[in-house]
Amino acid sequence: MVVTLAGNLRAFVLRATERLGFLVPTLTRLCVGWVFMTSGWGKLHNLQSVTAYFAELGIPYPELQAPFASAVELVAGAALLLGLFTRLASIPLVVVMIVAIVTAKRAELTAFGDLFGISEYLYVLLLGQLIVLGAGPLSLDRLLVNRFRDEIEEPEAPSAVGRELRAAA
Repeated sequence: MVVTLAGNLRAFVLRATERLGFLVPTLTRLCVGWVFMTSGWGKLHNLQSVTAYFAELGIPYPELQAPFASAVELVAGAALLLGLFTRLASIPLVVVMIVAIVTAKRAELTAFGDLFGISEYLYVLLLGQLIVLGAGPLSLDRLLVNRFRDEIEEPEAPSAVGRELRAAA
């Protein structure tokens, strides 16, 4: 009786999480995309302060780096919101976050565990998830793949896990 109840509960939870699995990449993409898009927009509209801050951090060529990083955040963040070229758009954002950790957050990092307390590291992890798993089914990436499925040659997945990851993309 207890074993049957536990088995039924487990089956219910597995069915529910399978049906709701699309929410993880979708909500991750929407939240991270919104944060970066609005951050980039704000920085582009306050470039003088951002450039001064970059100079204060010792970032080389702040007059070039500030508008570049701000534009990357705006454009790549918007791409994430749309779910367009999600894996590609995530890569420069990871670089921006690593630069932020190394420059702006360096003083706060006295031990490896300190990484877990800063939001920039969380963004790196979330972007890594998007790079590996993709945008999810509610995205322009999925529409494009479905539209051009016959024209795109996809490599075979090397394992069952690879096939599951590809199916989730």
